[in-house]
Amino acid sequence: MFRRIFLKGIGLTSILPFSGKAKSHISLNVAQTPREFWLEYLQKLAEPLLSNLAKDQLKANMPNEGTKIGVESHAFCNTLEGFGRLIVGIAPWLQSEGGSDKEKALRERYLKLTVQGLANATNPKAKDYMPWDVPAQPLVDASFLALGLIRCPKIWEMADSQLRKNVIEAFKLSRKIKPGFNNWLLFSGMIEAFFLNIGEEYDKMRLDYAIRQHEQWYKGDGTFGDGSDFHWDYYNSFVIQPFLYEILRVALPKHSEYANFKQKADKIHGRYALIQERMINPDGTFAAYGRSLGYRAGCFHHLANMSLTQMLPTELSPAQVREALTAVIRKTTEHKDTFDKNGWLRPGLYGFQPSILENYVVTGSSYLCSSVLLPLGLPETDKFWSSSAQAWTSQKIWQGAEVSADHALSL
Repeated sequence: MFRRIFLKGIGLTSILPFSGKAKSHISLNVAQTPREFWLEYLQKLAEPLLSNLAKDQLKANMPNEGTKIGVESHAFCNTLEGFGRLIVGIAPWLQSEGGSDKEKALRERYLKLTVQGLANATNPKAKDYMPWDVPAQPLVDASFLALGLIRCPKIWEMADSQLRKNVIEAFKLSRKIKPGFNNWLLFSGMIEAFFLNIGEEYDKMRLDYAIRQHEQWYKGDGTFGDGSDFHWDYYNSFVIQPFLYEILRVALPKHSEYANFKQKADKIHGRYALIQERMINPDGTFAAYGRSLGYRAGCFHHLANMSLTQMLPTELSPAQVREALTAVIRKTTEHKDTFDKNGWLRPGLYGFQPSILENYVVTGSSYLCSSVLLPLGLPETDKFWSSSAQAWTSQKIWQGAEVSADHALSL
């Protein structure tokens, strides 16, 4: 059993190999703490992808079960999508310290695999060298990877001079891509925020354009438009608010002109965190509306980020958010078809559901579900992990408990 292997020890030879006998779903059992359950989920996502990329075998072994229509147009980016989106979620945990000996060993192993994988992904001579310029999709996933590197400075510290040069050159290639006049401006902005963060020359205009336009695209009550239009989907969480938070955090020390918007954005982030927590039903399900539902628990990237950065509004206790997100992870991984027989994530929201996906979704796209794991970057002693379990808002409401009234945000 995967659980038994996980508890026995974590080392280069003690990880369960992903074969035809691999468990195709995970479930929270009574013997596990929430953190152990989250770590099992992390390992389930990361093991096949990182181990194959470190061996320069990801393109050869990673399947692509995207939608039938249009899948070939994005198949070339399958591995970059998977790598960038996995790292964006596990980066804070890779950066963290502490935990049990087993957790420390797993973290050390995955850090080494990540650095080696990054070397193969950016080395033009490697089999797993990834696409970084036109057509458009590489900009998206280069930016997710850039955000992951910002969230885990250890990766950059462990990189030698040649690897650093290769990463910088790869990210610069993405500048050939013209972003759409929507949330894609944040993808370009994140690349420049990464350059700013490491002391590299950066394009201030791309950074400023992403920030200023989103300031204009705020629609009210905690939500931004995806461009000038408002969309009923989870893109405020997938991209817009987590990216804005990080870009502003990196830019503000050098560019004080963003201070007023940062104050406004913090209030917006808090309101949207409240909305997201109320979206989670008593059983861990949530409304399936809008595009990109195949990103599963990634729908709560923003709520996870507010937990990690300890910016949850006072109305939300860390414990209730932990329990709510744990329920989401459980629900979105319990179906037997969530992973294939070799341990690869399959596209869908609940199991394998290609019919609900867009024509740009490939297997790698779904790895954005890792973003729910951001709070693993908090130590075990943090209230998020150490506090006793608490019901989340929808549970309280549908149990007939007293719950405070919800009100719109007025700025």
